[in-house]
Amino acid sequence: MRLASPARTCRRQLLAALAFAALASTALPGMAEGAWPARAITLIVPYAAGGNVDVMARWIGPELAARLGQPVIIENVSGAGGVIGTEKAVRARPDGYTLLLSVESTIVIAKMVTPSTVRYDGLVDLVPVTLLGSQPLALVGKPAMPSKTAQALYAELKSAPGKYSYASSGVGTSLHLGGELLKQQGGVDVVHVPYRTGTQIVNDLSGNQLDLAVLPLSMVMQQARAGKLRVYGVMSQAPSTAMPEALPLASVPAWRGADVSVWQGVFVPKGTPPQIVEQLNVALGQVLTNPGVRKNFEDGGVTPIGAGPKEFAAFLRQEETKFGAIVTKGNIKAE
Repeated sequence: MRLASPARTCRRQLLAALAFAALASTALPGMAEGAWPARAITLIVPYAAGGNVDVMARWIGPELAARLGQPVIIENVSGAGGVIGTEKAVRARPDGYTLLLSVESTIVIAKMVTPSTVRYDGLVDLVPVTLLGSQPLALVGKPAMPSKTAQALYAELKSAPGKYSYASSGVGTSLHLGGELLKQQGGVDVVHVPYRTGTQIVNDLSGNQLDLAVLPLSMVMQQARAGKLRVYGVMSQAPSTAMPEALPLASVPAWRGADVSVWQGVFVPKGTPPQIVEQLNVALGQVLTNPGVRKNFEDGGVTPIGAGPKEFAAFLRQEETKFGAIVTKGNIKAE
């Protein structure tokens, strides 16, 4: 058997290496896209375990993992009203392995009401992937409130400036701004009482220790149907399918157009490759078609949406304009 010379062998190896390098360079885009995800994905929830946002993460997490073929690990990073967890997501590598499930207060409102402490811009430093769902805020009252309808309540508030108070989950939250919008648009004087938790608000309302509150509809449906508090209406242009008997506050002419919802969406750090954003959006859209996931949303009073990156980005700009106007007019600061 004739052996190849060392020089010829080296030349063949060099040509083979060059050919492989050329093939690899032309295949990289497709290979990179197909390689993601190659390991577990972290879904940051910027709130404590057991809250509404955390529960939603646990609804969608297993289904998302099944569609991506990799585990989805939920990481609760609470503190500063969601700001700490959001900052962690903003600082994460934009490689598709860190996602953020967050809400309007943290993404849009925080920078407006606490500008000296919030070091990110939710509309600049994060890329919107999918708007998962939303629900309207509701104006609710204690059982002993004399007014039985939204029209009667508005007339009472208008005739008695400063007599009544309303509670929210804290200064600068979307619930607070929803109440301020009703005050600004309706020209009524109602005293704001900030609370730490919505659960305590519901308890104090049921016990007639509070006059009014602005809360997510899902938080008050059970108590309202049990007669423990009164829902005067929802801050939307149409009734919610979760509680159709709660009519829009737009039935009061002065409150027409007072539209505020709480929503949940998935984001990734700025710089995440567009193809990964698209893959995530497609996968999350499939998750929202799952009957079990949809039932969880609807039973929880949340309307599934599934808007894509462009539609979600346009929605965020509308939210920024709306909440910015309320904050500016009311000179609202949470610092």
